Amino acid sequence: MQQKIIILDFGSQTTQLIGRRVRELDTFCEILPYNKFPKDDDSVIGVILSGSPYSVHDPEAFKVDLSQFVGKIPVLGICYGAQFISHSCGGKVEKADSREYGRANLQAFDSENPLFKGFTENSQVWMSHGDTITAIPSDCKVIASTADVKYAAYASTSNPVWAVQFHPEVFHSLQGKQLLQNFVVDICGSRQEWSPASFVESTVAELKAQLGDDRVILGLSGGVDSSVCAVLLNKAIGKNLTCIFVDHGMLRKNEFTQVMKDYECLGLNVIGVDASEKFFKDLEGVTDPEQKRKIIGRDFVEVFNAEAKKITDAKWLAQGTIYPDRIESLNITGKVIKSHHNVGGLPEEMHLQLCEPLKWLFKDEVRRAGYQLEMPERLIKRHPFPGPGLAVRILGDITREKVRILQDADDIYISNMQKYICEDGERLYDKIWQAGTVLLSTVRSVGVMGDERTYEHPVALRAVTSTDAMTADWAHLPYDFMAKVSNEIINKVRGVNRVCYDISSKPPATIEWE
Repeated sequence: MQQKIIILDFGSQTTQLIGRRVRELDTFCEILPYNKFPKDDDSVIGVILSGSPYSVHDPEAFKVDLSQFVGKIPVLGICYGAQFISHSCGGKVEKADSREYGRANLQAFDSENPLFKGFTENSQVWMSHGDTITAIPSDCKVIASTADVKYAAYASTSNPVWAVQFHPEVFHSLQGKQLLQNFVVDICGSRQEWSPASFVESTVAELKAQLGDDRVILGLSGGVDSSVCAVLLNKAIGKNLTCIFVDHGMLRKNEFTQVMKDYECLGLNVIGVDASEKFFKDLEGVTDPEQKRKIIGRDFVEVFNAEAKKITDAKWLAQGTIYPDRIESLNITGKVIKSHHNVGGLPEEMHLQLCEPLKWLFKDEVRRAGYQLEMPERLIKRHPFPGPGLAVRILGDITREKVRILQDADDIYISNMQKYICEDGERLYDKIWQAGTVLLSTVRSVGVMGDERTYEHPVALRAVTSTDAMTADWAHLPYDFMAKVSNEIINKVRGVNRVCYDISSKPPATIEWE
C-alpha cells in the first residue's frame, strides 16, 4: 500500500508549495479541500493543515472537524492551521498589534522535540499573518519563539500534534525542508518510496491493466506535459495510441515541423493537422483577449473531434492534465482565477472514456518522469507555452503578418537564450521558468533607421522565474544578453523598431499579457 500525507487546503497561496516540498521527500501527498478528509483510508500516515487568507474569527472562515484525525495520526498545523488548532482546542487567537510579515529568527526552540531535530541557533523563518496566538491549549507546550512571537511553534503533550506559526514550505524559511522532513519521515514514518522510477513503473502497469487492447487518442501540444504523457502511454500500449497535433497557425517559428520530427524520433504514431486557415479566418478582427481564447478553444475542439471521429475504434481520450491543473479547478475558496482547458470532462458526442496518466504529478515531477523515460532533453526542458499560442501575445487583432513579426522576434530571443552560457556554466534558458515575446500591435513608436523616420511596433520581452507558475518573479537577465537580443530584433525583424523588457511579477501581473 502506498503511504500518503494529506494536505488540507484552507485557501493559502502556498498550499501547492507544501505539496511539492513533501514530494521532494520522496513521499506521496494529496492536496484536498479543507472539508474533504478521506474516511477509512489506511494509507494516510499524516495530516498537514495549510494557511488561509481568512482569520479564524471570520464568519466565513473555513473550519474542519479535528476529531477526524487528531489522536489517530500525526498532525502539523501551518500558520492558519496552527491558529485553528489553538482556537478550536481552548487556546486564544487575537489580532496582532502589527502585521507579522517577513523574516524572523527562532531565538529559542526545543532541540529535544523531534520537529526541530537538526535545527541551528537563530534559524531564519518566514512569518505572514495578521492574527497571532496569545494562548495555547492546556495540553500543549511552546517549543519555539521569536523576538516578537512567543508561540512560534507548539506541540501537544497528549496527542501527536505540532503547530508552527511560520511557513516552513517557503524558500525564506532556511530550515523549512528540515522541519518538514522531521515531520514526514521521522514523525509520520514515511518509507520515502515515491520517485520518478516508481511512478513510471507503477503507471505503465496500471495503464496496461486499464486500457488493455483498446485504442487511445491523445491531443499533443508540443509541450512537456503532453509529450511525457504520450511517451508513457506508448510504453504501455504502443501502436494502440494515436496522437493528434493541431497547428492553429500561432505556434512559434518552425515549431510544427520541428515537433513532428521529434515525435517521429520517439516512435509515436502522430497525425499532424494544419488548421491555420480556419483559425485565422475565425479570429479576423477580434481584439478581446477572452474572446480570442474562446474562439481558439472552440475551433481546436472542432478540428480535434473531426480527426478523432476518423479513428472509429477509439475508446479512450488521454490528456496531459497535471496535478496543479486539478488543484486550481477544485475551487476551494469559491473564487476561480482561471479554468484549465484539459480539466472538466469531455464533449458528450465523443463517447470516450478519460485517461489522465499524469494527474498526480507536479510540473517538476513530470520533467523527472521524462528523464526516467529517457526522452530528449530539449523536450523535457521546454518552457511552458500557452494553448492559444502567440494569439495571446499579440495585443489587438490577429493577422498572419503580425504572427510573422512575432515569430521572428521571439525566435531571436529564445534561440539566443538557449545559446547564452552563464558564469556558472548553465544555460540561461534552463534558469528561466518561462520566456516569450509580446507584440504591442496596438502601439506604434517613432524610430530612426538609416537616417529615415520609422513608425513601427514595439515588442516586450518577458522572462520569469518560478517553481509552479502560481507565483513568479521577473528574471534579472544579463545586460549584454539583452543588448544583443534588442539589436538583433530591431536590425532583422521588419516591423519592429523598439524592444522593452517587462519587470512585473505575478501577482499582481500574470505571466502572459492576455
